[in-house]
Amino acid sequence: MKITKLTAALLVAGFAFGAQAATYQPGTYTEKVNGHNAAFTVKVTVSKNKIEKIEYPDNLETIGVGRVALDTLSKKIIDRQSLGVDNVTGATISSFALKGAVKKALEQAKVSKADMAALQKNSEKYTALPDEIKTQVVIVGGGGSGLAAAIAAQQAGAKVIVLEKLGLLGGSTNVSEGALNAADPERQGKQGIEDSIQKHYEQTMKGGHDIGTPELVHYLTENALPTLHWMESLGVKFKPEVGTATGALWQRSHYPVTPSGNSYIRVYQKYIADHAKDMTVYTDMTVESLIKDKNGRIIGVTAKDGHTGKVTKFMASNGVVVATGGFGANVALRQKVNTGVFKDYDLGKGIGCTNFSKSAQGAGIEMGEKVGANVIGMSDIQVHPCGTPGTGLMEMVRTSGRNRVFINEQGNRFVNEGAARDVLAKAIFAQPHSTYYVLVNHLRYPSLDWVDANGAKMKDMIDLGRVVSAPTLDELAKKLNMPVENLKKSIADYNAVVEGKAKDALGFQANNKADKVMTEGPWYACKKVPTVHHTMGGLQINTKAQVLDKNGKVIPGLYAAGETTGGIHGSNRLGGNAIADIMVFGRTAGTNAAQNK
Repeated sequence: MKITKLTAALLVAGFAFGAQAATYQPGTYTEKVNGHNAAFTVKVTVSKNKIEKIEYPDNLETIGVGRVALDTLSKKIIDRQSLGVDNVTGATISSFALKGAVKKALEQAKVSKADMAALQKNSEKYTALPDEIKTQVVIVGGGGSGLAAAIAAQQAGAKVIVLEKLGLLGGSTNVSEGALNAADPERQGKQGIEDSIQKHYEQTMKGGHDIGTPELVHYLTENALPTLHWMESLGVKFKPEVGTATGALWQRSHYPVTPSGNSYIRVYQKYIADHAKDMTVYTDMTVESLIKDKNGRIIGVTAKDGHTGKVTKFMASNGVVVATGGFGANVALRQKVNTGVFKDYDLGKGIGCTNFSKSAQGAGIEMGEKVGANVIGMSDIQVHPCGTPGTGLMEMVRTSGRNRVFINEQGNRFVNEGAARDVLAKAIFAQPHSTYYVLVNHLRYPSLDWVDANGAKMKDMIDLGRVVSAPTLDELAKKLNMPVENLKKSIADYNAVVEGKAKDALGFQANNKADKVMTEGPWYACKKVPTVHHTMGGLQINTKAQVLDKNGKVIPGLYAAGETTGGIHGSNRLGGNAIADIMVFGRTAGTNAAQNK
């Protein structure tokens, strides 16, 4: 589907309205349904011949993903007075949930079988795209790096087309917490935090086991703050104080004021909508190959429309930017290349992934290889400690931030909570059942209805059975079936470090401004497992985001950014460096592609 103001009339013209309106018993009807994240209630209000309103006030679907599906489909259903609407690719479960709930609500409204059959008839009509569409810059992938590249390219004077495989924009950025690392004298200075670009560089190199490409890491750390300021110029708002993402190694993680990385995507989408004359987005488009001319220059891509099956050539006179993400959800590929940090661990189907399964398949890396691009660092796979059992998604209580303790099933602390992600993950794998609990109290959740940075409430997490709560440690230990003396000792040891009375045997270093003693309930324990989070290998680039071939030479017209690239993070990525990476190199790729540099 093409997303632009210019196509609104075209899309409306494609709607297939029923010849005769259905008849309902007027009223408001409710139906509870299981969504992707949790059960929620759908309220459908109807008049005699019209679906008037669809509401879902208590849903916990993911911001930027499931909630996009709910909003998109409810609007379609009302506009068309039809249930025959396509699911949003990338949010299928949420889509099915909403349509199923609305159907059952309409049945409560005494709709006839004949009317229901008519309501469910497919109302989607799509017009096939032309054989060829020309522009100046083509962006492959509508995630954080792709949209940053698109905006930068437009600002540099280019006409831009974005091709996205899913039915929504944002990619993995949508489901991230949005932490962006940057040495920031203004914010950090006010908090009394000593930092510098050089320190950020050194920690990034060391955290990646000193195998990152120095010039790329220098470029990342030097341009992180200017890029943050660029994002602010677009309308992104960051909190006045910095924090520490899981595995960040330092307090330099900037978070958006509104929850999650979707905050960035919302701002970018508004920019694109406001500049529709220069920018066009096509969703549900699978890019199949890069087009190379006889001189070896990349001049466009071929892409297949997921609705019509039509293959179109999108020609780019200035450049193509590949920003398709990593391969974390490609189980076969990650097992094949897993010879690095986690070579002694099975990263097969038993380990989930935080990314979209349909998009995190390494397609951009494969496309690049086919036109001669060099690929590096494929064995560098990051496993995150914040996985949800059964899915691997990062949900519920997050492991980032302060005032939390990691305990195993015996109630013992087993790792420095501030360690690098590879250290954390290996320590978890070594625990019984390869699992643990992140333990927090009222310091992190002041009340059951308090909304955290990801838009979640503790009350809902408890109701879902994802969090175990208790007023005292004695009761919590009983509920978790662990020795209470171990649990109490873990908290006492942690508090002694926070108070400066002891040095932690596990290496945790408290921050005297951010860390507080954890002494009173209510207590909340959320079970976690390791999950594949980031693949650090991919297309080799230079500091201009140009893709290099196996001889280290630039492939003309081809640029790449984000998790599609390799060489930046080494064999372990610092928490908060991914958003910095995708924004810095996305912006660079778009600018240089537009200027044909």
